[in-house]
Amino acid sequence: MDKRARDKVSPAKLIIGLLYPTGSPGMLDWAAGRLSLTFGDIERTSPPYPFTWTDYYKDISSDLSRRFLSFKGLRHPFGLVVWKRLAISIEAESASGGEGRRVNIDPGYIDGARLVLASTKDNAHRIYLWDDIFAEATLCRGKSGWVSFSYTFPDFASGAYFEFLDLVRSDWKSDARASMR
Repeated sequence: MDKRARDKVSPAKLIIGLLYPTGSPGMLDWAAGRLSLTFGDIERTSPPYPFTWTDYYKDISSDLSRRFLSFKGLRHPFGLVVWKRLAISIEAESASGGEGRRVNIDPGYIDGARLVLASTKDNAHRIYLWDDIFAEATLCRGKSGWVSFSYTFPDFASGAYFEFLDLVRSDWKSDARASMR
């Protein structure tokens, strides 16, 4: 991407959602450590949220928790594909002794208007980027708060994460203001 095109895109705040076995805080610590080595300093860590919305991730555990991590600084959203590819590599590292992955890692970004998540799965509402990675505007931020879409995952649409997402959005605002000085 040339500099002129890149300058037209506002930088965003990297946020990563983690699903991990509830009874395995060591897996959360391991994943957060690997993500910090890969993406830099963690700015915020959400409280744990019970994840009971689907059994799609039963290969990881039947009892899952979700946490979000946000990272210091702003990044250009064109990194979303690279972020997802790195996350997939870290998930693969979590597999040990022939077992499957022990953590699910979903990178995305927050800017003033939206939460965008990366996916390897195509669907009508996802836009293909490159290297088998798709982008999804999961939530948008209106005047009255976060707004979901008909396709938004139920856990995101529930509002359970809105308070934490607002904190990350506030960090984005502060960083964006500071970068304009």
